[in-house]
Amino acid sequence: MGEPLRVPAETSCAPGAVFQVACPASHIQALCQVFNVSLLKETIVAKDVNISSQSTLEKMLLVSERYSIYIGLALAVSSSLFIGYSFILKKKGLLQLSKKGSTRAGQGGHAYLKEWIWWAGLVSMAAGEAANFAAYTFAPATLVTPLGALSVLISAVLSSYCLNEHLNIHGKLGCMLSILGSTIMVIHAPHEEEVKTLHEMGIKLKDTGFIVFAVSVITISLLLIFIAAPRKGQTNVLVFISICSLIGAFSVSSVKGLGLVIKDLLENKPVYKDPLTYILLLILIISVSIQINYLNKALDTFNTSIVTPLYYVFFTTVVVTCSVILFKEWNDMKVDDIIGSLSGFCTIIIGIFLLHAFKDLNLTWDQLLNLTKKSSYQSAKNGSDDQNTLLEDIENQ
Repeated sequence: MGEPLRVPAETSCAPGAVFQVACPASHIQALCQVFNVSLLKETIVAKDVNISSQSTLEKMLLVSERYSIYIGLALAVSSSLFIGYSFILKKKGLLQLSKKGSTRAGQGGHAYLKEWIWWAGLVSMAAGEAANFAAYTFAPATLVTPLGALSVLISAVLSSYCLNEHLNIHGKLGCMLSILGSTIMVIHAPHEEEVKTLHEMGIKLKDTGFIVFAVSVITISLLLIFIAAPRKGQTNVLVFISICSLIGAFSVSSVKGLGLVIKDLLENKPVYKDPLTYILLLILIISVSIQINYLNKALDTFNTSIVTPLYYVFFTTVVVTCSVILFKEWNDMKVDDIIGSLSGFCTIIIGIFLLHAFKDLNLTWDQLLNLTKKSSYQSAKNGSDDQNTLLEDIENQ
């Protein structure tokens, strides 16, 4: 029968307990279940994952382990679809509200709560956030977050059709660059999680680096909320966006932690007794509430095609920074992957800059082609004039 199987000290060996065992020789993992315990000799039978007697829960755990990266990516893409559409619905609700003469959200009003289309946008965003929640459970944050660029593209394209907001050539190129940069980041992102249990996350939260980061984020957020927002919020789009993005660091971290709670519950671990579970849930509720409030103000005050991409850039920057500090997902990455991730993110920023900096420039493809033809014609004409001048100079000599 071979050598006895040894499990970690914290693993329960009570009858019925299930745990994972790696099989390096065959490059697979098996789920083992304890069904007989003896004081003199432990009898542990490891069942192959493919036998018919395996439970549905065990199969789900194995599938999620094998294909977690792909499941996370699929959920992240669907999340972007829902979130991108939610921006349009919520903006339409806010526009309908402004036509009625009610106090606008950008001025502190909350009459949008009576608009059904705004609630439809909120439901769409909730569906997207739920998918995003699940995505963070299956894949690293630095792999999931960049795919939010899809919501930028969806929102920008739909706003030009549904809200009659103009999206010029620079905006379209910016969207494409955002998608390209996100693809590069996905290719070079870490494919393994550094934190796999709630206990491990509790240890990470006590790290000095994360504590300094959290205190800094809270301090800056409070300054923006109580000082910058009342003075500059109506004229500077970065104020509301910065608040949403900074608070987003805590919402994503909480989602990641609650995802680990769900995983531990599926493995029959008593995580509901851990106070950290309820702390994370409370932080998530508070942070999401603040994000929704200030995102509504930004959407009500400024153009959707500007708010969405800027929010993406700032939010992604903060989340990636938080993930690097808290989860240390870049510790085992190669240098070329780190450079690739940074290059992909810089590409996204360039795309967002094109979308934002030239938003008021009315330039179409036809105009661009005409300018190119005129430029070529002018160059040819100037070359002909120069040649005639040269011939005249030779004849005069």
